Amino acid sequence: MTTTTSSGTLYIVSAPSGAGKTSLIKALLEAQTQIRVSVSHTTRAMRPGEIDGVNYHFTERQAFLEMLEQDAFLEHAEVFGNLYGTSQRWLEDTLKEGFDLILEIDWQGAQQVRRLMPQAKSIFILPPSQVALRQRLTNRGQDSESIIDERMREAVSEMSHYVEYDYLVINDDFNSALDDLKAVFRANQLLQAPQQQRFSELLCQLLA
Repeated sequence: MTTTTSSGTLYIVSAPSGAGKTSLIKALLEAQTQIRVSVSHTTRAMRPGEIDGVNYHFTERQAFLEMLEQDAFLEHAEVFGNLYGTSQRWLEDTLKEGFDLILEIDWQGAQQVRRLMPQAKSIFILPPSQVALRQRLTNRGQDSESIIDERMREAVSEMSHYVEYDYLVINDDFNSALDDLKAVFRANQLLQAPQQQRFSELLCQLLA
């Protein structure tokens, strides 16, 4: 069966800290090879275990500002004094190659991207309850109780923006949530327009 390469779809994925977004996306990438995750540029220092070009493109602040002046970023933000941005050229090139692309960004970055690329699909991942979310943050063993309290307040604020997204995935049971995430990507791959592009030769043969 002959197929042609079609442009990929841009997916925005957001979630409060502790909802399991990173683990779900990691499992999704292991299951579906046609999906890529955008690697952001950042001015923050590299942490132990991180790899340049894998976790982030670690960039000097002056170089980042020069890229900003050149409109190199699809979206950017400053968080705790560090700059973060998504390369527009890399994003466009990856989509043209036919890969679906995930942007892991917060609701503010999502609003920026939707204004520029309204065709993007958006997914919000929610925990099953505030109790479960707090337990997950506590089980990490990384933060004090006061920091967890602050993260919980931030999470409630973030979760209020779920209404801005196309899809909601509730991460109660991990495997069920992963199946739901896979279903979103598969359903969009089967839409008429991308399928028509992929199977243009077959459709011509069928209708000849």
